[in-house]
Amino acid sequence: MLARDRKHVLHKTKELEKLGIPYKIICGEHVDHPNVIYRAPKGKFDAINFGVELIPEDVDIVAMNDVDTIIHNFDAVLQPFEDEKVGLAFGTELVNEGPQALFFRFMNPLRKVMPIAGSGELMLIRRGLLKKICPIRPCKAEDTYIMFKVLELGYKTVFCEECHAETERTKTADKEELYKRKTVTGIYQALSYSNPPSSVKLFYAFLPFASPILLVLGTNGYFWMRGILLGLTDFLRGDQSGVWQTTYME
Repeated sequence: MLARDRKHVLHKTKELEKLGIPYKIICGEHVDHPNVIYRAPKGKFDAINFGVELIPEDVDIVAMNDVDTIIHNFDAVLQPFEDEKVGLAFGTELVNEGPQALFFRFMNPLRKVMPIAGSGELMLIRRGLLKKICPIRPCKAEDTYIMFKVLELGYKTVFCEECHAETERTKTADKEELYKRKTVTGIYQALSYSNPPSSVKLFYAFLPFASPILLVLGTNGYFWMRGILLGLTDFLRGDQSGVWQTTYME
């Protein structure tokens, strides 16, 4: 479990204990709890690289979950691993207000047919695969980077819409632009570090040219388009950082 600060940590410990899931939380602030481990915040990619060394050898499936979420129907995202060819499965983000409540109405149907983006809110992966992929490179979209590497290694990924990680995202369209800028930069970073299927590469090759179509969605679509184009611009300018300092949740 990953936490930038202590804000939601104790709530998450109670939730995981209720679910009966063994856990460790990598937290960017000191918390007096036996399962919470301090790590100075350097980005989620760094927290994952640090945390993978703490996983017991007898663990088969590793769940990565942000502490500012509430998990619904966790058993559903475990079921795909009955297929030995499945290396990774992830649930959907459940956002009740703000621009992304609309965004996922378009995003989720796409993810059902093509592995274009992962979800760091709740993502499960086989321990052996995670060990092969780590240490992961600095990347603003570490979840999608991991998914692309799983595909590169010849395993399946599964988008499990029946499992939800309830969370809060941006509240205004202009903040949504900043969020999209960060994630799009990260996705193009992930593409440059990995070798996902050709269909995924083609999708992102055409995305900047197709993004003006989003203008039909009004203000939200305008800022989504700007976020996409600015994110690509940041990547082309050589952004290789795995962190983003701007605050979105306003």
